[in-house]
Amino acid sequence: MSNNAYATLEGGEIGIAQAIQAEACGLRPVAEMNPILLKPSSDGASQIIRLGEAGPHLKARDYYQSIQENWGIVASTLDNWKDKCDVLVMEGAGSPVELNLLEKDIANLRPIEYVNGKWILVGDIERGGVFAQLIGTWNLMQVEDQKRGIGCIANRFRGDPELFKDARGHFAKHMELPYLGLLPLREDLYIENEDSFSVNPENKSDSQLPFIAWIKYPRVSNTQDQLPWTLDKGVASRWVESPQELEKASAIILPGSKETLDDLQWIRMRGLDNVIIKKAQKGIPVVGICGGYQMLGQSIHDSANSGAAIPGLGLLPIATEFATEKTVVRRRALYQNYFWETYEIHMGISRHLENETRVPLLKILLDENTTANEGHLKGNVWGTYLHGIFESPVMRNRLVNASKIAGVKISAHSWKKKKSEIYDTMGSFVEENLNLQRVKAYLGI
Repeated sequence: MSNNAYATLEGGEIGIAQAIQAEACGLRPVAEMNPILLKPSSDGASQIIRLGEAGPHLKARDYYQSIQENWGIVASTLDNWKDKCDVLVMEGAGSPVELNLLEKDIANLRPIEYVNGKWILVGDIERGGVFAQLIGTWNLMQVEDQKRGIGCIANRFRGDPELFKDARGHFAKHMELPYLGLLPLREDLYIENEDSFSVNPENKSDSQLPFIAWIKYPRVSNTQDQLPWTLDKGVASRWVESPQELEKASAIILPGSKETLDDLQWIRMRGLDNVIIKKAQKGIPVVGICGGYQMLGQSIHDSANSGAAIPGLGLLPIATEFATEKTVVRRRALYQNYFWETYEIHMGISRHLENETRVPLLKILLDENTTANEGHLKGNVWGTYLHGIFESPVMRNRLVNASKIAGVKISAHSWKKKKSEIYDTMGSFVEENLNLQRVKAYLGI
């Protein structure tokens, strides 16, 4: 379950966590790596994505009524993987022992049983109560499920590891599951966020720097668009929710949204719209990405669903109409002879209003010899459908220059290369801190 999504080359939509796990393994992400994705659209409903294809918005009760159909898709996908790989790693979702949902849980123990596999239990010590998490989970499992356990890990430990040195003995008193070790928290090893509820921790040393504000509305999506800014020096990148925070920003970014109309109403209820418009009129750069791009236009019309139509913020000469079919496509962006990979995931189609001359933000490469205009540029206001736009150092430098922030050093290091280095460091870090003999024995290595 996540609104942070990724577009595969085939035009499928999967969760960002599955995409980065594939990337870390040197594999191309495909829809079969995430057979069922739920994208929350409200506190009680989600859009269901099956094998990369967008489906209806369902309330939780309706989703669980179709659980056997969804399980059939999962089981078929697992059958397909048996012939394609030597090792299959599956990530669970939440707790495997939610007693009220056990019969409907297709994301944890049921897939393991289906492939006759083994599991590792990981507890988040940062949330507190890690002994209760791990021992309680073990003791709530059926005996047959317990037998599939390789071991348990305590993750995200802050402070002195010596304070946890007796953990093995404590675990042994209450369960037979072996303890594999402790993973300290490494804040420098952040990559894309699994979902929009967990954004990167802000560096307190950056609190005095000029900053770019990212508006964190309730249904914000694709928060990973912010991460390439962590490579740079002299400028901070901060998530904000109040007009007071926004007033101090050197630039403003409206990121993607799973529910554009609702999030735009939230912006107005908070009084953020007045600040955005006022700052734009003063020459402060305002950037809209995907749903944020739609918000910056003149109007948004949801003719495909509710029929609702509301005015946008009026900063770009576009009108958006929501379509029944979703656009999920990878794009090669082009600016100043610099190419990089981006992607689009959106329901709406934005039409340029002909009473104004269109100035594109950049171009996309359709084939070796053909380009097309993308996005809008109106003075200091930018709009684009491209996720990953700031993975280009050229685009980050372009925004810094437009913001007139002095003393910024934009890293020439590509975000893609940085992620590869982080994956390698993660692998070494796990090897150094955990006892993986039982895992290696199971894998026969």
